[in-house]
Amino acid sequence: MTTPALTTVSATPRRQRIMCAVMAAVIFGVMLVVSILLKTHTTGVIAFRTSDQVATTGLGLAMAGATLYLSRARVDADASGVRVRNIVGTHTLPWEHVRAVRFDEDSPWATLLLVDDDELSVLAVQAADGERAVRAVEGMRTLLAASRA
Repeated sequence: MTTPALTTVSATPRRQRIMCAVMAAVIFGVMLVVSILLKTHTTGVIAFRTSDQVATTGLGLAMAGATLYLSRARVDADASGVRVRNIVGTHTLPWEHVRAVRFDEDSPWATLLLVDDDELSVLAVQAADGERAVRAVEGMRTLLAASRA
């Protein structure tokens, strides 16, 4: 007698991660160029110093980090439940709390319809990712159906 393999679903917003990485690199690059050129310009009243260059570079690094933070969405699902990490928070739900996995045609991302009629956005499964998003939703629906059996 064989035991069925444990099915898991993991998804991240691939296209969003690529765009955030490119934007973070551009932001940091622009701020680095500005900080390098900062000492060569003066307004006549204010003379820029090395500390201003360091602060501008640090600000560029902080803005690039904040841009990368936007791409942290992730969903992991297995037989025990689903863990959804969106931009701000993480939710861990057993399948008993999930009524349906929805991914409407005009929706930008998937949602979990909960038994208390609340909805939880799954930002990791985005329509822009095409077939990857469809496979993730189908996998979560399979896990949900298996938990009901």
